[in-house]
Amino acid sequence: MSGLRRRLRVSAVLLTATALLATGCGGGGSDSSANAGGLEKTELNIGMLPLPETAPIQIAIDKGFFKAEGLTVTKPTIIAGGAAGMADLLSGKLDVMHSNYVSAITTVAKGAGKVKVVGEAWTAKPGNFALMVKKGSPIKTVADFKGKTVAVNTFKNVAELAMLSLLKTNGLTAEDVTFKEFPFPQMQGALATDQMDVAFMPEPFYQTAASKDGAVLVAEPFAGPTADFPIAGYLVTEEFAKKNPKTVAAFQRALVKATEVAISNSAEVEAALPKYTKIDRATAELMVLGGFSTTVNATRLQRVADLMTDFKYLDSKFDANSMIYSGSAS
Repeated sequence: MSGLRRRLRVSAVLLTATALLATGCGGGGSDSSANAGGLEKTELNIGMLPLPETAPIQIAIDKGFFKAEGLTVTKPTIIAGGAAGMADLLSGKLDVMHSNYVSAITTVAKGAGKVKVVGEAWTAKPGNFALMVKKGSPIKTVADFKGKTVAVNTFKNVAELAMLSLLKTNGLTAEDVTFKEFPFPQMQGALATDQMDVAFMPEPFYQTAASKDGAVLVAEPFAGPTADFPIAGYLVTEEFAKKNPKTVAAFQRALVKATEVAISNSAEVEAALPKYTKIDRATAELMVLGGFSTTVNATRLQRVADLMTDFKYLDSKFDANSMIYSGSAS
């Protein structure tokens, strides 16, 4: 009987070990469940703009958070802009795309494609964006924008939408200014050479314009009705989400972990930025960070859609909740 008991104990240990390996629960690592054997797709092509808000993607690569989830993300694809990136997402060239919410909502509302928000990237906080004027400019307040030229990076997008709201708050309309389109990296030189009167600039561009050319901050563009405004998130197509729910959930878990690191330790963001942007470590250390978010909130996203409706970006009211992926990062 002692031999039988011994064999039963050995069998029980083997069964337990097999179960732990199958579920990936050995050592208490519930998040790193044997995803390589359960994910529908293990290699992800993530497209993103080279901005501070996408630092969690680089952090997730560096810290092995994607790898722990059974995902292979060796290097993100840097996209030139939302329009090109959206075309690549809808065609399947990209699996996940970082996008501003205005472009994403426009795509769905206009019937150009069906996308789902699977993670949030950035919410505007004080110091993330600035309205800058040339040193010595007579423009001192938003009220002084009347009759002036205001530079935004893309027409009919986040920057222009925020400006329309700010103008309205200060008793002005779109007809009171002339919008001009300049890529963010070119705004500093264009402002210094009088190609515009006011420049809508994010970090680190406005800091550089201030330190090198003496450009002056006039106002924060995201204030009042647009305070804490949702800027961008991570998208997948509806088709991709339906076919790859386990993969999407794995991406979400890795993203949340990396975002928590970005929120709790700015030094990790500063170290990540030079790896996928032209922002060096010294500049990164001077930047105002803090817009990272770990959750996608339907009420917050609806603010974007409602403001788009108010300023005729959309023909009718749009239910932003329809774009939020129903899966979970837990």
